[in-house]
Amino acid sequence: MQNDVLRAGPLSRAVLIAFWICCAVHLALVAAGADPMNSLTKALVMPLLAAWVLAQRGPRPLVAALLLSWGGDVALEIDGFFLAGMALFAGAHVCYVTYFVREGALDALRRRPVVPVLYAVIWAGLVFFLWPGLGDLRLPVAGYSLLLTATAVTAAGHGLRIGAGGALFLLSDTLIAFDLADLPLPPMNGLVVMATYITAQYLLASGIVNRLRARSPGGQAVALGEAPGAA
Repeated sequence: MQNDVLRAGPLSRAVLIAFWICCAVHLALVAAGADPMNSLTKALVMPLLAAWVLAQRGPRPLVAALLLSWGGDVALEIDGFFLAGMALFAGAHVCYVTYFVREGALDALRRRPVVPVLYAVIWAGLVFFLWPGLGDLRLPVAGYSLLLTATAVTAAGHGLRIGAGGALFLLSDTLIAFDLADLPLPPMNGLVVMATYITAQYLLASGIVNRLRARSPGGQAVALGEAPGAA
């Protein structure tokens, strides 16, 4: 985080600090079981990260992925909106996969075919293991998990930081799926889910922004389709 703060302007720095403060407060509330306050702080996390990306002039698909994730976060806090939340997160993964593919993920993965093969095995194994306990959610979870795995695979084509973000996103949602299937969970599963989810989204967002910044002449991230220095 330090490098991202040092390279950012005053607005970006302020938003990023607000993001991490909100994350810390939210995780503390989750650990304490402080409902509904943890739902309120959860609803602020992704908008703050999206605002940081916008301040960095990051790519639109990334902003869309974060805002769709925010919609998913909110929907999952409302009774009866689980499938709506899953659909919003599916949209976020479509944005991530589309962006990573456009940025050359497939070429990178052709040089490392073990990565997609490994993730395909993980996806198939998880679906097989979870299937008996998912009931009516079997098909939605299988479809969503395929998109989630696609994000992890294509993220792995863009280096360690972004790849780690994709892997942690997969881990976080796998823990949610274990809960849906009434399988054994780690202690304080809710805290683990949120900590890995927040870290995943930050690694994805900051990794993308840093790659764009490194490529731009002025050292600042430039959105796709924009010329350096454009307003």
